[in-house]
Amino acid sequence: MTNERVLLIDDDETLLELLAEHMSSAGYLPLTANGGLDGLRQAAEAMPDLVVLDVMMPGMDGWEVCKQLRERSYVPIIMLTAKGEEYDKLRGFHLGVDDYVTKPFSFAELVARVGAVLSRVSINISKQVTSNDLTIDFDERRVMVAGEVVDLTPTEYQLLETLARNANHTLPTDALLAEVWGSEYAGETKHVKQYIWTLRKKIEADPGDPKHIRTERGFGYRFE
Repeated sequence: MTNERVLLIDDDETLLELLAEHMSSAGYLPLTANGGLDGLRQAAEAMPDLVVLDVMMPGMDGWEVCKQLRERSYVPIIMLTAKGEEYDKLRGFHLGVDDYVTKPFSFAELVARVGAVLSRVSINISKQVTSNDLTIDFDERRVMVAGEVVDLTPTEYQLLETLARNANHTLPTDALLAEVWGSEYAGETKHVKQYIWTLRKKIEADPGDPKHIRTERGFGYRFE
């Protein structure tokens, strides 16, 4: 049993009941909110561990709810959307969305996504992450491969840490660029590509067949 509180925000009461049932079966403590305003109120009162938020709702839509949630907290957010366009994903990532589930979806998939996002959050507050022979110590800002310290530049380390703190989650190239280099480098995606390659040469056994930093073509990069 996990006991994490998951706030479900949707205007479809039948779907809310089904979502709550599956979350409860998976060991989570579900809270339900019928609409954006109710969701914001419950988020403030209950301080959930994660929010599942529908995009298309009357009155206050999911985008506005997400924006207001982010102004108040860093609670992880999974968006439910009927759209799969890259624009919507990029818009959500800029607002601080942690993951997407596109309708129609299976309840098992959503439960799995909830678990994955909560696992990433635990990595974010941990002191280090280990992946096979690679260890990243966030406190010491030290990277080791097979017990040997790897010499990284500050930018290489910041890029690796950003990816590692979002393990198993693909980060858009533009988001990495803004996080590591700053908004003034918008559009200069060649910086990300160049530093990903230099990182791979230092931490991968075979940079041409990477196991730690994977490429999602046309979208971004993922640390595994």
